[in-house]
Amino acid sequence: MAVSTPISILAIRQTFLNRLYSRIEQSLVQEVQEFQQLVDGRNPETSEPFGDDLKAIFTVFLQRNIPDDSEFLLTMLDGYFYKSSPRAVPEVLEPTGKLVQSLAYLSQPEQRWLVTPNGETIVYRAEPIVRGNKQGVFAVVYIVSQERQEIDEATLAIVQVTLGVLVFASVLAWIAAGRAMTPLSLLTEAVRTIGDSDLTRRLPVQGTDEISELTLRFNEMLDRLQITFDSQRDFISDAGHELRTPITIIRGHLELMGDDPQERQEILAIVTDELNRMSRFVDDLLLLARAEQQDFLRLDIVDVASLTDELFAKVKTLAERNWHLEAKGKGRIVADRQRLTQAIMNLAQNATQHTKADEAIALGSALERGNARFWVRDTGEGIAWEDQQRIFERFARTANSYRRSEGAGLGLAIVRAIAQAHGGRVELISRLGEGATFTLIIPIDPI
Repeated sequence: MAVSTPISILAIRQTFLNRLYSRIEQSLVQEVQEFQQLVDGRNPETSEPFGDDLKAIFTVFLQRNIPDDSEFLLTMLDGYFYKSSPRAVPEVLEPTGKLVQSLAYLSQPEQRWLVTPNGETIVYRAEPIVRGNKQGVFAVVYIVSQERQEIDEATLAIVQVTLGVLVFASVLAWIAAGRAMTPLSLLTEAVRTIGDSDLTRRLPVQGTDEISELTLRFNEMLDRLQITFDSQRDFISDAGHELRTPITIIRGHLELMGDDPQERQEILAIVTDELNRMSRFVDDLLLLARAEQQDFLRLDIVDVASLTDELFAKVKTLAERNWHLEAKGKGRIVADRQRLTQAIMNLAQNATQHTKADEAIALGSALERGNARFWVRDTGEGIAWEDQQRIFERFARTANSYRRSEGAGLGLAIVRAIAQAHGGRVELISRLGEGATFTLIIPIDPI
């Protein structure tokens, strides 16, 4: 056991690191792909091609994309720093820093891992872009150190708990040999079975002494671990269920692909679209899994009026609708600004999917009775009562809709998860044929 336990701990740490590196790699590739799609597409504000206007390309992309917590988007134009994602950048990504200066003159795509002088590990992927006589660079930078530190802290906690259990078991065995041997043996055996992912076993708690307290705490730890493993199992099950369709579509088209160049181009476009949908689906599932963890939110003081203005500016770019700003709450709350933005954008996107062009969609916020309220109201087809009971579940879709959603039915589940993480809820008021109002309600101070 003295040999197997350290090996198991190291194996667990390496597994977490491998998952982290894989997720970072996928995130970098996804951001670059989304940027390339925007470059090849049209300006959503003018519906015209971007042409040589690199500034417009960079500005629109930064406005429409919310990077992850440790992810930063940088743009350079004609050898100089232009703009970055709205969040404050760390020192290593300052416009006058060596890294940004070196990226500004790239002529070839580049991806590298670096360790900065202050010990931070970063990875970036940079793509140069040339339009006319303008040369720019788009870069996605991921600060790895913080998440790797969290893994190291979790590993250290496992080591400390394991050592504490072993030391405490030895002391108790020495003090109360005969009486303590049975529960300590059970405890040691339970620790050993964790390596085989057997988290269903619980130890009987007898008495009120120190061993009973230790057993109780150990059972509570197993409860938390089982919740985590159940979340992972649900993730795998959901992924297997939902990814089967796009994989079947991709396989079917590739098997039928002939030699005609136009046919090949059409099939490749379909395959690319399905792969992008799979990537978005996996990202949504990962977010739902993370929402069950205690460190999901990054709380800060948020000005409600400022956030509402920012949200209204963003939702207007989603689709051609008659957008209205109904009200702005005045005051501050303690919340995760990025997650709130994500939730409201999901509600607005949902509203566009259930309304026609030029129909009205309203956005608003208010502070009342110790809560902050953010709502999205549309004049679409409304939601039937039987659908309202399940619409926030994973993969749920309403039977009535002007068009099918391109997503996997996770948008409203994410909204509910973000609200619950803040200690709040989501309310829905709707009648069939009379539109719907979704209201996200969270306490002003979740503490």
